[in-house]
Amino acid sequence: METNVVNVNGGELFYADYPGTQGTIVAVHGLTGNHKQMHYYAQLLKGDYRFISVDLKGRGNSGQAPENTSIEQHTKDILVLLEQLEIENPILMGYSMGAFIMANVASKRSDVKGVILLDGAATATDHQRNIIEPSLGRISKLYESAQSYIDEIKGIYGRLGVEWTDHIESVGHYEIGKVDGYWKNKSDEAKIRQDLESFFEYEPSQVFSNIYCPILLIHSEGNIGTNPALFLAEHYSKTLQFAKNIHKFTSPSNHYTLVFSNRPEVNKAIVQFLKNL
Repeated sequence: METNVVNVNGGELFYADYPGTQGTIVAVHGLTGNHKQMHYYAQLLKGDYRFISVDLKGRGNSGQAPENTSIEQHTKDILVLLEQLEIENPILMGYSMGAFIMANVASKRSDVKGVILLDGAATATDHQRNIIEPSLGRISKLYESAQSYIDEIKGIYGRLGVEWTDHIESVGHYEIGKVDGYWKNKSDEAKIRQDLESFFEYEPSQVFSNIYCPILLIHSEGNIGTNPALFLAEHYSKTLQFAKNIHKFTSPSNHYTLVFSNRPEVNKAIVQFLKNL
């Protein structure tokens, strides 16, 4: 695996690049994530496929999010990334907010070979807002040590039903940096909230009516701690209605265990989908 940075729309995008021979998969993480969120899928598919996993602007080692940050702006960044890396016939994978973005990208390029949506690209309501918002405060907090931050997110993930692993700890260390003697998440909470607000402007009917390639939608129906699933079946009604060639696979995972644990049932669905492209 190699890492690289490319300048798109006036700012840097960092990405991890795993070699492979059967085409290129470009993957985008969720709202507060980074490229490491796609770790288990990179491990599953690398070698067979070139797997590129991106840090969106405002996350990880990419540049700062712009003033107009939104799903639409991230879409523009990924479109330029594909052009700069000269990737033709890409397979697009997106998790949570990344699914919104990658469906958007697929609606704007005619050569996309297939799209894998990991629990996203749905109709967003206050149901999602009420589950997501309580955990966003950590982004602005200052911590006396990196371990203090790790301890806090360990508790957060535990309440979300996620088993703590060395991999999650590595994600935690990657998403923070030292500022004026304190440790802090690299993201800007106001910009993250701005991205979240763009969920509610997203119209699946407009996006999916312009996608012509096959789509695999993974729906995680498991409860998130004491909360229900982030996206309920009803939130995918327009996605399924307007998509022309879509297969929905329902997983017992929850929205977070979908990426923070190895999911054999999801892996099987993805591998079969790719074989059929």
